[in-house]
Amino acid sequence: MNLEYIDNLIEKMEKASLTELSYKDGDVDIKLKRDMGNNVQAAPIQVPQQQTPEQPKTSAPLEEGKVIKAPMVGTFYKAASPEADAYVKVGDKVDNTSVVCILEAMKLFNEIQAEISGEITEILVEDGDMVEYDQPLFRVR
Repeated sequence: MNLEYIDNLIEKMEKASLTELSYKDGDVDIKLKRDMGNNVQAAPIQVPQQQTPEQPKTSAPLEEGKVIKAPMVGTFYKAASPEADAYVKVGDKVDNTSVVCILEAMKLFNEIQAEISGEITEILVEDGDMVEYDQPLFRVR
């Protein structure tokens, strides 16, 4: 699945004034939803994962605390630009509206809010990592 094809779907969705679009082809499942402000948001794109030697086959048990999870598939950025300070670091306090990172999806940069309150105890991904929908990004106590 290439990004040009997805961009074409978004353009057709906007031209037809659709608010939602679903597309399924084999293992690929795309759901696009547009809010009333005419911004297009992408729901997770589900593509089967192939196991490579670097990927663990089982996940380690989660430690105690709350977790901030990725609301979409995208590339994780800890700061607004390479020169800027990270939005949060271990030890920082966050509340429901605190921006904790940016996820880039289809050339759109989405600020991600904590949506929980507490102290960041662990950052679970590296800057520039590709993250999956619902993947834990931060641990909060």
